[in-house]
Amino acid sequence: MSSNYRLLVKNAKQVVLICNNGEKYLTKNGMQNLCVIENGSIVIGSDGLIKAVGPADTIKTQYSEASFDEVIDAAGMCVVPGLVDAHTHPVWAGDRVHEFAMKLAGATYMDVHRAGGGIHFTVEHTRAAPTSQLLVSLTNRLARMQRAGTTTVECKSGYGLELQTEIKMLEVIEAARRTLPINISSTYCGAHAVPKGKTAAEATEDVLKVQLPRLRQLMSAGTLRVDNIDVFCEKGVFDLGCTRSILQAGRDMGLNINFHGDELHPMNSAQLGAELGALAISHLEEVTDEGIAAMAAAKTAAVLLPTTAYILRLPQPRARDMLEAGVIVALGSDFNPNAYCCSMPMVMHLACVNMRMSMPEALAAATINAAYALGRSHTHGSLEVNKHGDLLVLNTSRWEHLIYQLGGHQELIRYVVIKGNIVYDNDKTMDF
Repeated sequence: MSSNYRLLVKNAKQVVLICNNGEKYLTKNGMQNLCVIENGSIVIGSDGLIKAVGPADTIKTQYSEASFDEVIDAAGMCVVPGLVDAHTHPVWAGDRVHEFAMKLAGATYMDVHRAGGGIHFTVEHTRAAPTSQLLVSLTNRLARMQRAGTTTVECKSGYGLELQTEIKMLEVIEAARRTLPINISSTYCGAHAVPKGKTAAEATEDVLKVQLPRLRQLMSAGTLRVDNIDVFCEKGVFDLGCTRSILQAGRDMGLNINFHGDELHPMNSAQLGAELGALAISHLEEVTDEGIAAMAAAKTAAVLLPTTAYILRLPQPRARDMLEAGVIVALGSDFNPNAYCCSMPMVMHLACVNMRMSMPEALAAATINAAYALGRSHTHGSLEVNKHGDLLVLNTSRWEHLIYQLGGHQELIRYVVIKGNIVYDNDKTMDF
């Protein structure tokens, strides 16, 4: 006979709910004052959804342990929501380790780009790679992210820059979405760069007349699920006019607007995104005060990527100015061949040190706000009743250790749980 419930996590020293009134995002003071239950338990049903969360004594009187498939005794440990990585490029072939030396020697992002490196190097290798190879490498990368605590991840295409490879990448993301436990938000990013031999206008035409119509067909047929549309709005790549036309076309197909803006030059991308009702804009290292105000008013999330600014030695995104203006600030790893980081705990640490976010702000940005940036905050990003039972059990007495211990998450994360299923058990019993 099957039990009524999938998982009980009991007696945790801290259960960090993040929020408990169904908030879709947090801003300003809400990010500083996270909802935490001391000595708490959490109940996940057979459908993978949270049924109860509260003081351990209350849960103990209401639920019999015999009715659970599994019980985790989290005494002395902490529970936090599964982390949400709001920006990654995880489908590609051909790493760019050789470019790291160029960057360390002072080459800028655009210097590397002009030398035939950067996105174009990856495009060549990704076009040549068979689907099976791309799926294996994606699966391995997502497993690494999951072990580091990521339970929901945004995955972009964008290393094809022509129909066949862009669809190949989206099909690989779709295969992963259907077979792996990790939650995936799929993004079409066909306008990630201007292909060699084309102008930006020609590349825009290809996206609008060739790629998007094919994508619409595959989505209508149910063979592909795509959630978001992305464009690299940047000087020398796609200008505001090209960006606007592509994003509008994607929006008309029902895709959420979630794009790269104001990274290397102030392009007024933030104002454009706010005007188009963008769900999120990423990077924003060069955003203006006007752009910040527009995003705050439009409730467009800012997906900040501390790894990119760190690796490319760019000015840090102005997280404090955005937070003070009431912008919904989220975080992403920007995992890609240029910024090879699988770990949201590392991202949160960098956000605190380099962008001057507090630890509660960073955790909110990597949970509820990152979920909002992907249109998922009604189901993910906090530990509330009827949301997905996605959580981490940390082998530590205070949740802040997840951020404080730089690179220490391998030892801290005891369990990763998705929809009430333990997908990673980091049993540290070792024989010496």
